[in-house]
Amino acid sequence: MELTRRTVLAGLAAVPVASLLDPRTAAAVPTAPAEVPPVGLSWLEGRPGTAAVTTWGTPWPQGAVRPDQTFELAAADGTAVPLQSWPTAYWPDGSLKWSAHAVTAATPAETYTLKAGTPAAPSTPVTVKNEKQFIDVDTGVIRTRIRKDGTDLISQIWRGGVEIARKGTLVNLRQDRIAEDEETGVARERYESSIEKVTVEQSGPVRAVVRIDGRHVNKKGKSWLPFTVRLYFYAGAENIRMVHTFVYDKDGQNDFLAGLGVRFRVPLRDAAYDRHVRFVGEGHGLLAEAVKGITGLRRDPGAAVRAAQVAGTKLPDPSTWDQRVTTRLQYIPEWGDYSLSQLSADGFKVRKRTKKGYGWIPVDQGERAAGLGYVGGVGGGLAFGLRDFWQRHPTQLDIRGAHTEEAEVTVWLWSPEAGPMDLRFYHDGMGQDTFPEQLEGLNITYEDYEPGFGTPYGIARTSELTFWALPATPSAERLGAMADQVRTPPQLVNPVDHLIGTRVFGGLVSPVDRSHPAKQAIEDHLDFLFDFYRGQVEQRHWYGFWDYGDIMHTFDEDRLVWRYDVGGYAWDNSELSPDLWLWYAFLRSGRADIFRFAEAMTRHTGEVDVYHLGQWAGLGTRHGVQHWADSAKQQRISTAIYRRFYYFLTADERTGDLLSELVDSDRTFLVLDPLRKIRTEPYEPDPHALAIGLGTDWSGLAAAWLTEWERQGPKAATAKAKLLGTMETIGAMPNGFVTGGGLYDLDTGRFAPVTEKTVSVSHLSAMFGQVEICAELIDLVDVPAFEQAWLQYCRLYNASRAEQTAECGAHFGNLILRQGHARLTAYAAARLDRDDLAQRAWREFYTGDGYAPTLPWTAQDVTSTLNPTKAATWVSTNTTALYGLAAIQTLALAGDHITNP
Repeated sequence: MELTRRTVLAGLAAVPVASLLDPRTAAAVPTAPAEVPPVGLSWLEGRPGTAAVTTWGTPWPQGAVRPDQTFELAAADGTAVPLQSWPTAYWPDGSLKWSAHAVTAATPAETYTLKAGTPAAPSTPVTVKNEKQFIDVDTGVIRTRIRKDGTDLISQIWRGGVEIARKGTLVNLRQDRIAEDEETGVARERYESSIEKVTVEQSGPVRAVVRIDGRHVNKKGKSWLPFTVRLYFYAGAENIRMVHTFVYDKDGQNDFLAGLGVRFRVPLRDAAYDRHVRFVGEGHGLLAEAVKGITGLRRDPGAAVRAAQVAGTKLPDPSTWDQRVTTRLQYIPEWGDYSLSQLSADGFKVRKRTKKGYGWIPVDQGERAAGLGYVGGVGGGLAFGLRDFWQRHPTQLDIRGAHTEEAEVTVWLWSPEAGPMDLRFYHDGMGQDTFPEQLEGLNITYEDYEPGFGTPYGIARTSELTFWALPATPSAERLGAMADQVRTPPQLVNPVDHLIGTRVFGGLVSPVDRSHPAKQAIEDHLDFLFDFYRGQVEQRHWYGFWDYGDIMHTFDEDRLVWRYDVGGYAWDNSELSPDLWLWYAFLRSGRADIFRFAEAMTRHTGEVDVYHLGQWAGLGTRHGVQHWADSAKQQRISTAIYRRFYYFLTADERTGDLLSELVDSDRTFLVLDPLRKIRTEPYEPDPHALAIGLGTDWSGLAAAWLTEWERQGPKAATAKAKLLGTMETIGAMPNGFVTGGGLYDLDTGRFAPVTEKTVSVSHLSAMFGQVEICAELIDLVDVPAFEQAWLQYCRLYNASRAEQTAECGAHFGNLILRQGHARLTAYAAARLDRDDLAQRAWREFYTGDGYAPTLPWTAQDVTSTLNPTKAATWVSTNTTALYGLAAIQTLALAGDHITNP
């Protein structure tokens, strides 16, 4: 499917504001199911080798699908597959924009077809029984009881009539200070989950979702660390998926988190020699031991007995063994405690002991464990896995008391062996007590410091876990397949042509195309940049609980390392939209490696770089040495446009929460003035006249409002009114977006009238999602003055000073990021059908202040740093993100006018 500039133009038909319907209204929406185009689906990383469950989202062209449309799914051989579907977004005309779907596949097919129809029902649907004090969820294979109060999120898990696990709680360890240097240890106190609210979000027939909200509480009733846990159940599945989120609600100075985990009790009924412990290490490498080992003894119980224990199957009756072993079983140690700790990205260790109070024995070491373990016996047991186990170090899997009637399993998201989380600010302020001093600091280290602003209060982290209730100890092959699914959960995806053809993200992307020499060169450059950053994550070890998913901002050409310790040059925190670059790169390629990179970034930037509690809730933090260190708390980092892709492609409920959090973030302008350090006149925030920039501020608000409107959330009507109100009042400004800012009324959701032409243009204004959100809005609704204002900005940013002055009354000043803005010129070219602008866009792309075609486009080996690595001293993340977006969008909008550089 080739998108030329004119085919893009032909698709830019918008819906008049006056004709906007309630999204749930079926009027003016197609009624014939035959009009719904079938969609072919495939697995992101190829067909799973074992039973798989998955949820995904599929987009639909505007006007093509009724809001109440039902769907059916068929495997490649035509077999009907049980399916559960629900809407996640609507077009302004009321038709379905995005639908979400869930399946469970005992034997996954290579491909599937989604089409209009009646879904097949599962032979045994998942059911939810909502009682006064608990909720029972039955998948047909396992039954789980979820408590509505108390400490146990999951009180029991049964398989058939056998209780596999009980007392599933959250646990964390707290200490009030960090021991420095050679000081002695600090006392820790334990907190456990305390349930405050339980909500059934879905109840089958294929998928059930239960949300649990609460806090961690100690024995004295003191609480902290609010959490949200979602439990996912699928028809016919023997596992439970858990998505665990906690919010850090301390300032990081006095309360230190020294351990954070999920804990279960596992009843054990088998003889000690029929109980097993399993840990998966590298690949499918396996630690496979019995609590009471009968191999390697001085006396041989018999080959059949030894083989059964190694395989994890039931041993023959001891009366059949060599009696020299049977009569001495009491003298063989029982190893009740096991621990696998991953304290760095490149090292894990396993140790064991007989029981508490006795010495630990080292078992083995390795590099990167899978994060999967098992404890149980031939009569059943619990397997447990943590995704991104080594990437999110320090992590740990603990088994305690496997020699008793009840083992304890803890999956540590933060290992207690690693020492406490140290979230304290990293310097003492260095005398930057006033705004002028802070601006001077900004001028040397690029860090925008302000006392009290470098706080982690309100940041969050989300982790994904899976628990299997198994009828017996699984085989080595089965454990390997389970470990693969923990590492990389199966994900169904739509074909590239469908993702692009539905125009759900504004028509700014076209498929990868190497048909022209110039296009071939650009595609090679895009591949180089992605591969380089993927390699840097590995070589520079950009891993860790709070860091994984982010990349660094700027390289140090002298030390040949990234500037991890230099103010605002360290962690990138979405600066200039690398998130968007990655998601657009996936949309046009369908590449699994790009999807997973973007997924990790979305999980990180949406949680760690954004505040979810406190006065700055809804704002993100600018780039810095610590993700929360900089005093610039802004919409440009928290913007919903960075999260929308992952939400709609996967229907992930936690990402949906993040989007909902942002709907009222316009109120943050009452508590924090973004321009406080550079204002020359006193400013008191007025709810009826808030100074809001039309670039990074408004685009973030607009993305949140659009998402709430199209999702039809509880504040959809207000969000729609604010979105359309600001669009109309921006369009009414004499210089539109060139004006730079406006006075916004929280009550009316509109900007105050502007009567004079004002010019205030920043190189950053459009670089945090404004290009993309404006393209979506112009595609969706017909506000001619808004479109004219945006096209004016697109035409003039890279135009001559004379052109700028002639139209706006003054030129825009000394602007940079001209290559990144080439895509604005290309958008104007497509929208206005102007060949001259399309040609100009390519000149700007090739000769702007970004990456030139004449650069080496290679990386060099470096051996002088701590570890051997690759370096490309000409690469910076700002330029990479903008080059990627400019290349992708200019190819889509003006690709038919491309020339060789």
